[in-house]
Parts: sequence; structure tokens; C-alpha cells
Amino acid sequence: MQHNIKIMKHIYTLICLIIGTLAFGQGEMDSFSNYHQNAARTLLESKQGGLVMGAYGEIHYEQPFGNNTKYNGDLDAERMVLLFGYKFDKKTSFITEIEIEHIKEVFLEQAYLNYQAKSWLNVQAGLLLIPMGLMNEYHEPTIFNGVNRPTIAKALYPSTWREIGAGIAGNLPNAALRYQLYAVNGPMGYNNGAQLDGSKPLRGARQKGAQVTMTAPDLSAKINYYGIKGLDIGLAGYVGTTESNLFDGINRDSLSQMATADSSVIGIQMVGLDVRYQAKKFQAKGELFFSNFSNTKQYNAFTSKDLGSSMFGYYAEIGYDISDLLHIKKRLIPFVRYSEYNTHNTVNSDIVTNASYDRTVLTAGISFFLNQSFVVKADYQNFNDANNNELHQFNTGIGFWFR
Repeated sequence: MQHNIKIMKHIYTLICLIIGTLAFGQGEMDSFSNYHQNAARTLLESKQGGLVMGAYGEIHYEQPFGNNTKYNGDLDAERMVLLFGYKFDKKTSFITEIEIEHIKEVFLEQAYLNYQAKSWLNVQAGLLLIPMGLMNEYHEPTIFNGVNRPTIAKALYPSTWREIGAGIAGNLPNAALRYQLYAVNGPMGYNNGAQLDGSKPLRGARQKGAQVTMTAPDLSAKINYYGIKGLDIGLAGYVGTTESNLFDGINRDSLSQMATADSSVIGIQMVGLDVRYQAKKFQAKGELFFSNFSNTKQYNAFTSKDLGSSMFGYYAEIGYDISDLLHIKKRLIPFVRYSEYNTHNTVNSDIVTNASYDRTVLTAGISFFLNQSFVVKADYQNFNDANNNELHQFNTGIGFWFR
């Protein structure tokens, strides 16, 4: 595990050196001017001083069917989100995002200070979104097709994934590159019980900025290339270890206590690739992820869990705006998305591969934009796994974003 972590840290160091080299000679340009827009970044770019505000939200109806089985449908005010930004001056801003999920659960999704030290260098600190995958940073309902976010965004990276940390981010227009590099706390793998499992390995371990435990920082980084018209390619990496409350208060000289605590953590090495392409009415996107988990044999033996030693998955999506074909002024985008992922891509000899963790999801639907800020969605989904279990589902909903 230590060997893999050292290799990944060397890679991150190399990325930083490349970024620093490219930064010299950059003109005085807004360091966010070439970013894809999400809600927080829109507030940061606002020319308005003082307080700026925004909001987004979505309401869903989901109805499983098939298999000669009756299912109840689910209506849910999935999320309502309020964003607040404050621009202290031209260089210093603060962004926070308050989310109400399912009417009753309140979360702080982002809360960070941004200081623009140079045109190409922003220093950020606070509760940060981990730059892994498209959906983790670009999840406003007017940005993505489909009523629900891609399933991979829950299974392979635990969107919305946010942790406390600090780092740098910026834009290098002459090189057509954007970058992010953060040191953050790791996921909580053990807290008086196991927080990791084989089905959605990291989702239950997010600390979300609430009374966070950290013994050593993890590293998260992403670099995007946008030098080809309409194309944006992102490469992200994450390396570190999970946290455990068993390290708190133990004697460093006690071999048994240290061995027990060591069995309650795993090492994480994650790589993600994402692609977005837009050409007039045509749009396409895709994501691919591979994660390696070390120390899983010891973790499973200690916790009686079934965590795999690696997971892999991807999805590809295409859509086309047919408003011109129908002679209507409002955007109407049919789309189709195919996803395949396996959270038991490889396993250690201590557990048996669970075929139900090898899944495919086919999603086809439409996004109808009443205007740029309000969308009506509907789609059909077909879920399958390697055990030949199949489920069908119809979804519809509305989503909005405004500032």
C-alpha cells in the first residue's frame, strides 16, 4: 500500500510542476473564464459585488414495473438548494451551498473561501467538492440529462462527495488547461463499525464536513484539456487512506492495538476520465473509472464485510436537440445512456465474487427546456446484473436553476 501511495504522490508532484511551468507567461485573464459553468462557479464569476444568491432543485416521480410484480411509486422533493456567495473584493470570495434533501435532511454541500492570488492561481480552503467525475461538480438538474444522475455517480464515486481541505485551482488559457489540486480528509472507513461495503464501497464513508476525523490528508487532483472546439477532457486522481476512530487514544507501542486499528482502514487509489463534446445540436459525454483498494483482506476479516479489491465502470451518452426539426423554439433533447460497472471487479481470496455487483443500466429519455432555467424530464431505465436480475423503471420530474 505504501509503495502505491508513493507512486501516486510522485504523479501529483509531476502534475504540479507542469502546472507551475505552464503558468509562467500567462496573461492577465480571469482564471475561471473558460470553465464549464456550475452554480457555484457562476456566482464566483458574477461582476456584482457583495452578496450574490442562487438556487436549484428537482422533484421526481419514480415508478418501478415488470417481473409480474406490483411496486409502489415514489414521489419526492429530491433536493432544494440555496447558494450564497459574497465578494469581499476583486480577489476574495466566499461560496456556500445549503441543501435540503427529501424535505427533512439539511446538509452543507460547499463552503469555501476563494482567493485569486494570480490570474492563473486561486487558493481555496473549506468544505470542497472532490474533483472526481462530472456529476460531483456539475449536478444542477439543468446541466445533465435524465431524471436521476448516472448510477455510477453513486456506486463508483460517492456523489455528492465533499470533504474539508485546501488547495489550488486555476485556468491556463494559453495551454487550454484547467487544474485543481487539494489536500482533504479521507472517508471514514470505520466508526464503531464498518462504513464500507461491496455494493457501493465509499458512499457510506463520506464525512461531509461534520466533526471530521483525520490522521493524515488524502490528495485529490484533476486536470482538464479544452483545446479542441466543443471538446473537454478531464483526468482526475485520488490517493490516500480511509479514517478510523480506532486510532484515537491507542498506545503507539502496543502491537495488538496498532494491528487492530490498521485492519480498520483501506488504501484508495482512484483514477477517473471524463469527456464532454458539443457540436451544434449534438451532444455526447462519458465517464470511466478504476479504483484500487488495498488492505481489503484485513478489513473484511475484521469487519465481516465483502469489500472488493478493485472496481471499474463507465458510461457513454449521446443526445440531440430536435427543436429545429419540430419547428419549436424550446429545446427538446432525446438521449440514450449506457452504463456498465462492477464494484467486485477483483476480490481477494477471502471473499466470493458477488455477481449482483456486476451491473448494467440502459437509460433513454427526453429533456424539454421551457427556458434555460427550467427543464421537464422523463426517461425509462432498464437495470440488469450478472445474476440475470432485471428491473424496469419509469421516471419523470422537473428541475430548475436560477440566480
